[in-house]
Amino acid sequence: MSNLPLFYFTYFTLVFVLSILMNGLFLRFSKTMGVRKSEDTIRWSDVQKPALGGITFYITFLLSLITYSLFFGSSQFLMHAEILGLLAACTIAFLMGLADDAYNTNPILKFSTQVFCGFILIYSGIYIQVFSNIYLNYIVTMLWVVGLMNAINLLDNMDAIASIVVLGALSTMISLILIEKSLTTIFFILMLGTSSSILAFLFFNWHPSKMFMGDTGTQFLGLFMAALSIYFLWNGTSSKIELPAEKRIISAILTFALPIIDTTVVFFNRILKGNSPFRGGKDHTTHHLFYLGLKEAQIAILYIIYTGICLACVVIMNKYLLEWSTLYSIIMILFFVLSLVAFFIITRMKKPGQTNV
Repeated sequence: MSNLPLFYFTYFTLVFVLSILMNGLFLRFSKTMGVRKSEDTIRWSDVQKPALGGITFYITFLLSLITYSLFFGSSQFLMHAEILGLLAACTIAFLMGLADDAYNTNPILKFSTQVFCGFILIYSGIYIQVFSNIYLNYIVTMLWVVGLMNAINLLDNMDAIASIVVLGALSTMISLILIEKSLTTIFFILMLGTSSSILAFLFFNWHPSKMFMGDTGTQFLGLFMAALSIYFLWNGTSSKIELPAEKRIISAILTFALPIIDTTVVFFNRILKGNSPFRGGKDHTTHHLFYLGLKEAQIAILYIIYTGICLACVVIMNKYLLEWSTLYSIIMILFFVLSLVAFFIITRMKKPGQTNV
């Protein structure tokens, strides 16, 4: 196409408007759908709200596939193993999340489905290619897929937080594509459409929220982000040059620093207290910041700032630090470790008026 920027701007705008309309309709006509009533489900907000945001994300995903088929070629791209695998895995993750929001499914079934999604990605050729041992690559891929699906789910514990984190990660990968000027790849329009849909969802999810993302959204987005990050970050597929393995690993870790840090801190604290790390609770990093006196909107802004810093680090690494050195690895790893320690210290600080968690 001769005018790609105009086409993508138009597509982004149309998806944004469509997502606003769909979420508005869901909110109006589905006041009770997607509202789980379960003692096993612990939400930060005591107010029950529809958890239907993920439906819009999945519809946008399908719309992006159709749009690419119409404007960039034929439907033959759907026969590509990686695209078929991504479509199948995303669909299963979406349906699992939808079932979980509706029926509060068994955690073992949920975990098994996540593992199955990981197998689909690996079988279709979307797996981490960093280590010389192929089986080690498969194992790390499975850990990354299942871990990220759960980490995004765990971050959906306060208004706008999961949306901010996913939007930041998508922005990072979109930036890498723009650096390489690979605008005709199908993954670009998938990321652009999903970003627009999440941005529209933020109008309903920003504090005080009217709608939750729910497992429908977190499971789909967790799988979608895992697949994209394997392709663009772990494997550095968007780059025209071979990137050092440590540079690719650090790029992936920094892009998803917040979900990795939150999950690590929460699990470690629960184990220290003798509690199950798999049971929900109001003990996430976001909650502890609230206990310290920050308001929910302020916490969201703080996460936007930190996500922006991580985005800048990854872009600088991939655009300007072309000659990678051990010193750069040490600096970036130190930044991540200090962030992890800082959040851990925050969760261990004594908070006035904190409830038991």
